[in-house]
Amino acid sequence: MAAKESNTKSFVLRIDAETMDAIEKWAADEFRSTNGQLQWIIAEALRRSGRKPKAKGKTNKGEVNDELR
Repeated sequence: MAAKESNTKSFVLRIDAETMDAIEKWAADEFRSTNGQLQWIIAEALRRSGRKPKAKGKTNKGEVNDELR
């Protein structure tokens, strides 16, 4: 079986202990891993600011663009 290609990039993040504790608690409250919570926080911030790139082939409502049909 061929390995899947990943578009995920890894990086080191320095964060103070108090903030990390808050993120870990929040993640546990949401039944997510700490990494998953950080990904969600970043994605949500990008979405709210209008800076998150739209997924290929989808509109804001998740409909397929006519050009891809």
